[in-house]
Amino acid sequence: MIKAIVFDLDGTLLDTSRDIRFVLNNSLAKFGLPPVSSGALRAMLGDGAYNLVSRAVPAGRRDLVQAVYEDYVPAYASHDNSRTVLYQGEDGALKRLKAAGVKLAVLSNKPQDATLACCRDKLGEYGFDMVVGQGRFPLKPDPSALYYMMDSLGVGKDECLFTGDGETDINTARNAGIQCVSVLWGFRSREQLAAAGGTLFAENYTQYLQILQQKFLLNA
Repeated sequence: MIKAIVFDLDGTLLDTSRDIRFVLNNSLAKFGLPPVSSGALRAMLGDGAYNLVSRAVPAGRRDLVQAVYEDYVPAYASHDNSRTVLYQGEDGALKRLKAAGVKLAVLSNKPQDATLACCRDKLGEYGFDMVVGQGRFPLKPDPSALYYMMDSLGVGKDECLFTGDGETDINTARNAGIQCVSVLWGFRSREQLAAAGGTLFAENYTQYLQILQQKFLLNA
C-alpha cells in the first residue's frame, strides 16, 4: 500500500516555465546574451539551476556561465511566481490524496530557497509534509535525498511512489528502488519518457488518480 508520494516540482506540480524564462532572460540580458525561447527552455529544465544556465549561455560565452548563474539564483528565489500555475485537475487530486491520509512531499533540483518559495506561494494549502530542494543532497537522479525523505516520512520502498515529468525522475525512482508514475503534462513527451524506462504514464490528474487506484490500490 502506498503511504507517501514524492513529487517533482517543475512540470509536475507547477507550471513554472513562464517565471523561470522571465527571470533567466533578465539575467542573460544583463550580460548581453540572447534570450531563450519557451520551446528551447523546456528542453533545458530538469537538472538544476546551474545546468539550466549552462545550457542557456551560448557556446562562445562559456566564461559567463558562473556570473549568470550567480545572478539568476537569488533573482529567481525572490521572484513573485506570479506566472506560475497549478495544472488542470491538480487541486482536487491533491485534496483527495491528503484526505485519504497519503503523505505528500516535494523533491526538486531547483535550489532550496526557490523550491520553498514556490511551494509556499502556490501549494501552501495542501499540507505537504516535506519539501526538499537543491542544497543538502546531490541532485537527482542521485537517490540520497529520496532515501532521507522516506526515512523521515517513516515509509519503506514498497510504500513510497515517485511522480515526475522527466527522465531524471524516472532514474531517481529506479536508483532508489521505488515505483514511478510519469506525467505527460510537463516538459517531456511520452516517447522521451518511455526511452528513459518509464512504464506508467498519466495524461492528466484524473488519469493519475485512476492509476493510483488501479495499480496501487490507493483509495483516493
